[in-house]
Amino acid sequence: MLKKIPIILDCDPGHDDAIALILALASPEIELLGVSTSAGNQTPDKTLNNALRLLTLLGRTDIPVAGGAKKPLCRELIIADNVHGETGLDGPELPDPAFEPLPMTGVEMMAHMLSQAKEPVTLVPTGPQTNIALLLASYPELHPKIKQIVLMGGSAGPGNWTPAAEFNIYVDPEAADIVFKSGIPIVMCGLDVTHQAQIMQADIDRIRAIGNPIAAVVADLLDFFLIYHKDPKWGFEGAPLHDPCTIAWLVKPELFTTQTCWVGIETSGPKTLGMTVADRFALTDNTPNTELVLGVDRLGFVDLLVERLAFYG
Repeated sequence: MLKKIPIILDCDPGHDDAIALILALASPEIELLGVSTSAGNQTPDKTLNNALRLLTLLGRTDIPVAGGAKKPLCRELIIADNVHGETGLDGPELPDPAFEPLPMTGVEMMAHMLSQAKEPVTLVPTGPQTNIALLLASYPELHPKIKQIVLMGGSAGPGNWTPAAEFNIYVDPEAADIVFKSGIPIVMCGLDVTHQAQIMQADIDRIRAIGNPIAAVVADLLDFFLIYHKDPKWGFEGAPLHDPCTIAWLVKPELFTTQTCWVGIETSGPKTLGMTVADRFALTDNTPNTELVLGVDRLGFVDLLVERLAFYG
């Protein structure tokens, strides 16, 4: 019998967050305990609404959802509406929510789920780290109930929001600093790998050809997501599927290459705020704290997505 990996998804949907959620619920290896939402790709009310709309679409109104922090720990909120549109999920037609979020915060929901868990749970944050930092700071007694944190964020090279910083980390660098200093095992799916996990037009056509309603929604999401990434400055052939890399790593780690090293967060540099400083050559005496994901078999990644989307037929 397949042993499932219990996870809590902390997300800010977001096109790629949406696909990560869809992939998780189509993967028998994953047990999705709940979804907490963060502000980031859009405002907190819109990301919460998007999580509810997606789960309504998927017929999974049994999955508990709770809204998280309204803004970063110390800073004003920055959103990526230039990437994700007015709703945060522009492109497809999505249903209105058929259920309500829990009457508690995302942090309270995660704490309750961890306290009740019979085995350690994997946290999967695909947006800014605000909720995870608040959880770690507020409930230190629950740290042993967290198996690992598999996150999308950061970069060992250039950023995508500033020259030095990736968006999720830049939005709340203080929160990311708390997470990376926590001592909990971290798997970092940063731009190093996600920019390789590109979806091409031919892949979108392949997804649409699956022929079920969920695959059609994913294809429509990708059509919209591709528009922003066509800007020649990025040098992309397609669109990088950032957030689904976290779920794909959990489900099929053999698709990825990694390196264990120390990663620290820059919280004050005027030119490097939000930078994830990766000590890949052991130039410091800092203890390694991160499994840094550096490469992916792109075709295998796309095959996995297509295979799992067929689940919804």
